[in-house]
Amino acid sequence: MGEQFRRVGKALMGSSAGGFLATPPGFDGEPGLGIPGISGVPRAREWDAVDSTDAPDLRGDEVHFVALGDANRTLIVDEDEPDGSVAPLADAIEETLDPPYRAVGRRQSDAVWSVGAVRVDIVELSGDVAGDSIELTSVDGRRELKMDGNDSTVDVPALDEIGARQSSDYALRAERLTDTTWVVDTDAL
Repeated sequence: MGEQFRRVGKALMGSSAGGFLATPPGFDGEPGLGIPGISGVPRAREWDAVDSTDAPDLRGDEVHFVALGDANRTLIVDEDEPDGSVAPLADAIEETLDPPYRAVGRRQSDAVWSVGAVRVDIVELSGDVAGDSIELTSVDGRRELKMDGNDSTVDVPALDEIGARQSSDYALRAERLTDTTWVVDTDAL
């Protein structure tokens, strides 16, 4: 079966190097199709939790929100939705994932929604921190910071601390939610 699959893959790729089936060779040197689960290419993990639930009061087809994880169960919603309408999505996610998290809900039918969420950090920064987005990377001890896409030399110790908890090499993106509250996504490099 394996040899037959390789022959079919080579025949589909043809003699020209191009098209959607032309991919770099796999670790064993054999050409692969680049399809997760078939040729060994791992699928990136997109969500820390996924669920579905009824949310009949939501009006749109997609909703984005951040759960702060505070005592008030604050949800900051990007879209203009009725008060409390996003709560069923948060309740469903929180059966498996504790806040804080960032989530996206998508309508599946009239009242049924699917929702996926990823863990985030919430940090309070001084109100005088400029901009609405911060990108911070640290690679081999070299730190680079951008505020709203522009290079900056500002020192933001709270973000450095969050990144360092992840790894010595990391990429971090922070977005302003309120005057002083920021949501932070961090990836180890």
